[in-house]
Amino acid sequence: MKRQSRFAMWLLAVGVAYAQRVIGPQPPVVDPGGEGKAPSDAVVLFNGRDNTGWTRVDGTPSHCTVADGVMTCRTGALDTASTEKFRNAQIHVEFNVPYEPEAKGQARANSGIILQNRYEIQILDSYQNETYANGSCGALYGQSAPLVNACRRPTEWQSYDIIFHAPHCGPGSTTPEPGSLTMFQNGILIQDHVPVRGRGCVDEGPLVLQDHGREVGRKIAENPGIEVGAPDTTMRFRNIWMRRLAP
Repeated sequence: MKRQSRFAMWLLAVGVAYAQRVIGPQPPVVDPGGEGKAPSDAVVLFNGRDNTGWTRVDGTPSHCTVADGVMTCRTGALDTASTEKFRNAQIHVEFNVPYEPEAKGQARANSGIILQNRYEIQILDSYQNETYANGSCGALYGQSAPLVNACRRPTEWQSYDIIFHAPHCGPGSTTPEPGSLTMFQNGILIQDHVPVRGRGCVDEGPLVLQDHGREVGRKIAENPGIEVGAPDTTMRFRNIWMRRLAP
């Protein structure tokens, strides 16, 4: 009797396991791409050839230049925004900061990736360059410091891989529920499902490459020994793509 009971239990377990294997649709097939190649279901934001898909935030033509697969944005180009907009997304950006040994803290190669033109992911030369933690490279600026400093030396290419879920406003609400941010820098986890505090309600917005010239003066004004104003900085970007995620 015990043997029959054990056999029945085994049959039940096998049946459940089989049912779990065959029920439900198969996941979509995505070619993951590779070095310099976006996944097959990604929206390529920067084509590597020209400024198609990018403007200044006010809609006028971008003043960044493009050559050899790289977008170069020099101080004074002003913030450059993607014409593609998104709500929740996986985003990949590669960036290269210049070496500015005469500058310190927030004045050293300051830029940023601004999600929906609202939430800044700081770009800074934080290699052997200390500043306030939630303003260092990889910070959700002013909200969350990175878990670790994973910066490479200036002039070396670096990457951000971002999982962003935007703050959400319910019907009639003007106070968003927090979103979330998970992020890897150069393959290292630096933000782990941290809350993203809302700044009003927005359905979607662009990805913005920040011209630090418009911001640095305010950020470093209280740092002793640093004059207000932005140094001439040349930022470089490449391989920018996005995968929209479910709402």
